[in-house]
Amino acid sequence: MELRGLRDDVYRRPLGTALDRLGIGPGWTCVDVGAGGGDVTIALAEIVGRDGRVYAVDSDPTTRDEVAEAAATHSQVLAITQAGEDLRLPEAVDLAFCRFLLLHVVDPSVVMARMAAAVRAGGWVVAQEPITSAGRIGGEPFSMPSARHPDIGAVLPALARDAGLVTVDAWAEAPAGAGPGPVADYLKALTDVDPGDDPVVLPPLVTVVARVPTA
Repeated sequence: MELRGLRDDVYRRPLGTALDRLGIGPGWTCVDVGAGGGDVTIALAEIVGRDGRVYAVDSDPTTRDEVAEAAATHSQVLAITQAGEDLRLPEAVDLAFCRFLLLHVVDPSVVMARMAAAVRAGGWVVAQEPITSAGRIGGEPFSMPSARHPDIGAVLPALARDAGLVTVDAWAEAPAGAGPGPVADYLKALTDVDPGDDPVVLPPLVTVVARVPTA
């Protein structure tokens, strides 16, 4: 799946694979929890089309305004200021999605449970979270000390299970490179660390594709 809004996102491939896996298409209703600048929100909006709807949820009011501005041409996007732990929507959705969110929240299990509760029976929850300590810069371990749960990806399947979800697929994927290029640029933007010519393996992103039981 070509995600036009994510062409410069080095982690776009695992997202495309996940969305292909569940067959998202026109008319779907989705929520992007921890929407940030709205790149994934807009990519989802392009897929669901005018007949669909995408809720962009973030706890930061400034971020909400950024999403609203970025999605100005997508009338199906609704920006909401709300913490993941307090997630409540006016309707049940077909898909609840989060990426690089659970490593920052106070209680990831609460957020996962809220996401599951927001989805209709038979609908989908997709979560993508890193194992930051498994990344490497010049062979040395990568770390993200500012994150509350820097290796949350390692327990992501268990979080989905404990939220009452049925995991359909799960895998880990990490972009890598050496020298100038998208991987080095992403690392510098994320951490202010310029790896120069050192080889970089970004933290593996664990993806869980899960369903809400129908009974």
